[in-house]
Amino acid sequence: MPKQSAGILLYRNINSQLEVFLVHPGGPFFKNKDAGAWSIPKGEFLDDEDPLQAAKREFLEETGQQVEGDFIKLSPIKLKSGKIVHAWAVEGDIDDNIIVSNTFEIEWPPRSGKMASFPEVDRAGWFGVDEACVKLNIAQVGLIEELSSILNSA
Repeated sequence: MPKQSAGILLYRNINSQLEVFLVHPGGPFFKNKDAGAWSIPKGEFLDDEDPLQAAKREFLEETGQQVEGDFIKLSPIKLKSGKIVHAWAVEGDIDDNIIVSNTFEIEWPPRSGKMASFPEVDRAGWFGVDEACVKLNIAQVGLIEELSSILNSA
């Protein structure tokens, strides 16, 4: 069974322009990466866990902020790793300058025997659709395309 993640695609309309909220992974592997490195706030969940509740928990863990509203279930996507991502879109507005993320530990530098702690998310931002599609992990672009389609048909 492939691993599964659940996440939230937060969106807002500014001057009739759709913007989405994305996060950049922390740690040394993504430090100098930008295009294709960003993601929706998401994380793994267990089979017995409600995916939407997991998505809300992950959003809180990665941003320090809660999100509520009318959640729109999006079609699951498959990452290159084989992981399945379940996502919900919700309209909202949070301050991307005050995120507080949980941390993780890895041996750094490699084979040094030293453990270092890094934030799971090192920054966040609001992006228009075109810019978001460049910054976002390519497998997740379909989430923005589906959201745009839903909002345009409403």
